[in-house]
Amino acid sequence: MLKTVLRPFLRVLTGLLYRVKLRNPHNTSFTAERLLIVANHESFLDGLLLGLYLPANPVFVVNTQIAKVPLFRLILSMVDYLTVDPSSPMAIKKIIKLVESGRPVVIFPEGRITTTGSLMKVYEGPAFVAAKTGATIVPTRLDGPARTRFSRMSGEAPRGWFPKMHIVIQPATKIDMPVADRAKERRYKAGEALRRIMQEMLFATRPQQTLFTALLEASRNFGRKRRMVEDAKQVEYSYGDIIKMTLLLGRVASRLGAEGERLGILLPNLAPTLGLLIGLGTFRRVPAMLNYTAGTEGMHNACVAAEIKTVITSRTFLEQGKLTDKVLALQNLRIIYLEDLREQITLGDKLWWITYARWLPRAAGNHGAQPEDTAVVLFTSGSEGKPKGVVLAHRALLSNISQVRSIVDFNTSDKVLNALPIFHSFGLTGGALLPLMTGTRVFLYPSPLHYRVIPELAYDRGCSILFGTSTFLGHYGKFAHPYDFFRLRYVVAGAEKLSAQVREQWFDKFGIRIFEGYGATETAPVIAVNSPMAYRTGTVGQLLPGIEHKLVAVPGIDKGGILHVKGPNVMSGYYRYDKPGVLEAPKSDAGDGWYDTGDVVDIDSDGFVRILGRVKRFAKIAGEMVSLEVVEKIAGAASPDKAHAASTQPDPARGEALVLFTTDPQLGREQLQSTARTLGLPELAVPRKIVLIETLPLLGTGKTDYVTLKQMAETA
Repeated sequence: MLKTVLRPFLRVLTGLLYRVKLRNPHNTSFTAERLLIVANHESFLDGLLLGLYLPANPVFVVNTQIAKVPLFRLILSMVDYLTVDPSSPMAIKKIIKLVESGRPVVIFPEGRITTTGSLMKVYEGPAFVAAKTGATIVPTRLDGPARTRFSRMSGEAPRGWFPKMHIVIQPATKIDMPVADRAKERRYKAGEALRRIMQEMLFATRPQQTLFTALLEASRNFGRKRRMVEDAKQVEYSYGDIIKMTLLLGRVASRLGAEGERLGILLPNLAPTLGLLIGLGTFRRVPAMLNYTAGTEGMHNACVAAEIKTVITSRTFLEQGKLTDKVLALQNLRIIYLEDLREQITLGDKLWWITYARWLPRAAGNHGAQPEDTAVVLFTSGSEGKPKGVVLAHRALLSNISQVRSIVDFNTSDKVLNALPIFHSFGLTGGALLPLMTGTRVFLYPSPLHYRVIPELAYDRGCSILFGTSTFLGHYGKFAHPYDFFRLRYVVAGAEKLSAQVREQWFDKFGIRIFEGYGATETAPVIAVNSPMAYRTGTVGQLLPGIEHKLVAVPGIDKGGILHVKGPNVMSGYYRYDKPGVLEAPKSDAGDGWYDTGDVVDIDSDGFVRILGRVKRFAKIAGEMVSLEVVEKIAGAASPDKAHAASTQPDPARGEALVLFTTDPQLGREQLQSTARTLGLPELAVPRKIVLIETLPLLGTGKTDYVTLKQMAETA
């Protein structure tokens, strides 16, 4: 009787206090004979909210320890529930019996309330129940309870009394009983399937936003005064400061070009660079991030491809980076200096900020920008030819952030150290935008090449997350004190293959496991990444939620195939040098909207991706396909302390011949042959020609410059 009276009252009350919105965009039915509703667990309010708003009358499965909490026990009195002890063998049988009884059952697969705001460990029990009973699973997303006083969030996340809440119902699905020899393995596979369902749910329920509206939402969630960004000037900028820079710099810089025009940005990792990038998009201009390590020709080719007429840079930056001559050598461009741009902020602009934009930033930044509009143009490294302009929409960048967030728990207790340049997609999305949009503090450092400084910064600033390439991480590990990285939780490697030597170096010296990922500028950039919940050495992890994939066979390569991907994080298209300003939409052999990565990969039964090599980095020798990465693997094993890179040159008799560039003067063919035999690799992968080189040529991103090496190999 008490439930009947109180339920309508509580629904009205929570609706008024929390502005609860129930969304069922797929019209998911709750009429299945055996129904299991799975939800993420954000607070003590979760059960009450689901009981009040779901279009079903479910029974809740509750941990006996949670049921002992007085507040939760009071809330549970409003719903039907079953208490179980997860450690008891009888718990699963009780839940199975309940599901088979025909009542809808709600269960929280994490088993505990999140302390990070992200998905925590998913228990195998609920998944096994779903597989055993053949129940229909309805994933249900709760968004908002973690920001209340009823949550258990750790760290510095502000918690209020009455944040807005959403309950989003996803399409129904099922888990088939996995095929395996042992029950333990079947339970594991079922648990993994449920974990992926939960991660897909978190990603699929993301809001559709632009970078600016996402910034405003983050400011509202984490506090306008929260200090977020620190740079080499040793100034900390709050969300309010970033919003101010975004609106003022965007307003002034938008006068330099028409709506939709690409404006070149040639600036280092600084907070104003980030503000300018978001600000231009807010005013519907397109920032195009130029690679200042590419030289005059590389920057010129990029400007031609994207039809850039105006470049915004800084005199101080050009002088300190010794780039003045290179920039002045660029033809047919208008160069605007940030120092002058600041002086163009008029009294009217200041009054606009003080009287209007400061108080109503959403209205001030509302210029009709849409998620599908271009947020930024980045340029490929040019490692295989002239750089291409990669057009990334707001949708692509924010989707990739949501994809990563659905599997990794970045939170307000963390601090990111990002020395990767933000003209590179890894540095922009992972190192700058992701922390800004998720309340994770970030230190922006202007150069990844300061190998002694960066470990000291990680120690001094107490950084817990570090992004880098294998090359850079190897140098940091070499020069760092064993205690410099004492606070690091996550070290994420990308942009190039993680060397086994670097992985071992970090584990032996710092006790840190490096999480290797994989991506491309064209995918904003992350495609796959290892995580604490899904890690396998020698792979780049599992594909992110929301990414479709196809493997296209390659003649001569028996295992794996060329990876083609499609998803919301894929680019809008290319700007090419030979067709300036013409957007070429993504398309591959897999169809329209698909992106051909050019990488030959193998995906195992658990979904882990192993990179076998790039198609363009295979040599055809005497009719056999040989991976140049295998050649480098042999050299690396034979001489682990030196640098090596493989290329090819034409060979009239065999088609192509291998050329190995090395910094080891002692490395010879006999040593390589012996190592190949030890590793079980074919002798065909042992190069006949070995060229001693002082240092390998590198691009600004830390990748090996294979274009230069190819030219050297052809004349070797």
